[in-house]
Amino acid sequence: MRTLAQSAAASEPTIEAREREYVTALARGLEVMRAFSGRDEELTLADIAKIVDLPRATVRRSLITLDALGYVEENGRFFRLAPKVLTLAQAYLSSNLLPRVAHPFVEQVSAELGESVSVSILHGTEIIYVARSTNRRLSALLADVGTRRPAYCTSMGRVLLAHIPDRELGAYFAAVELKALTAHTVTDRAELKLLLAKVRKQDYCLSDQQTELDLRTIAVPLRNNAGRVVAAMHVSTQASRTTRRHMIDCFLPVLRKTAADMRGLLV
Repeated sequence: MRTLAQSAAASEPTIEAREREYVTALARGLEVMRAFSGRDEELTLADIAKIVDLPRATVRRSLITLDALGYVEENGRFFRLAPKVLTLAQAYLSSNLLPRVAHPFVEQVSAELGESVSVSILHGTEIIYVARSTNRRLSALLADVGTRRPAYCTSMGRVLLAHIPDRELGAYFAAVELKALTAHTVTDRAELKLLLAKVRKQDYCLSDQQTELDLRTIAVPLRNNAGRVVAAMHVSTQASRTTRRHMIDCFLPVLRKTAADMRGLLV
């Protein structure tokens, strides 16, 4: 008689089966849509082909399909994303527990501290914002929901990296390209590993102008009710008006209490 584990393993598709079922056209279409991220509103076919590193004919077929489905609009030789793309983000935000749980807490902390507050998850070598307060005090520096940032130099990213297994952390450093975004950005692997060990021990991270000049953030991990780190939350402020000491003494206790209040709601 099969055990439950054996039955589950038997039902899992093999690597070969997964490769056979992989839809390359769909993957390319998604890459074409992502080409617009962080760039000009309109791009030419040549622009997109260069960004995604695919033949123009392939990109053209993806654009024609996306246009027919309403996700892309064509304006002469230029293409741009259509508003329907927002329905994809809305599907995630409305169906995933984390953004729904995080939103009221993010707004509460932002109102209490008078600063911008965000929640993010780790995805590949980057963090992705999944919740963001409506406080726009630092709107010129900070990103909206869905924006990606390098994990190695952000407070939320370091918190998340500090709590992944050593094997995954090794794979991360093998894949990531460490770039200096400011004169303060730490890009030395050995130094970063020491910083992550410190973050793991103290259970918070303060990032001082690592990604933007005059931007200072402090982050804590968000754990689910099983104790696993599933996300991170940070408070952002300007280094020119808020000291590191103030962030640790005043912001950190609020973040930690909020993380504790959220824990029972995250499964």
